[in-house]
Amino acid sequence: MVKSGTIDDFDREILSTLRSDARISMLDLAERVGLSATPVARRVRRLEREGIIRGYTVMIDEAALGYDVSVFVSVKLDKQVDDALVRFEAAIASFPEVVDCWLMTGSRDYLLRVVTTSLAGFEQFLVGQLTRVRGVASIESSIPLRRVKAGVSRAA
Repeated sequence: MVKSGTIDDFDREILSTLRSDARISMLDLAERVGLSATPVARRVRRLEREGIIRGYTVMIDEAALGYDVSVFVSVKLDKQVDDALVRFEAAIASFPEVVDCWLMTGSRDYLLRVVTTSLAGFEQFLVGQLTRVRGVASIESSIPLRRVKAGVSRAA
């Protein structure tokens, strides 16, 4: 068995294939990687158990649902202490407009990706919710023009 946290070429091929088509059957996956279905199923279960595969998801076209505006928002807190971080992260978790949130190094504490139906919707979120989170010292917004590359994870 593969040591926990390490993967071999078969695992890499399995991960690469699942990354592009998570709905593939075990039989088709096995054929693609050159193993029989039983060992492939065992490998997939092990990769899930070890947390390398964290789940399966659907890629949704946000614009097709009317969410045409993405804004990257950098947030600086007045204090970067545990209580302030926990309080800010709890508030962010409750905002459906925030689809990504990263704790950062450098001059800003957090980087958010906020998705709304319009710039007016973003303004409502910004003024009505984000600026009211206790501990927020400053906010800087950047509006992307177009996505150049997209992915959900790095390939194995």
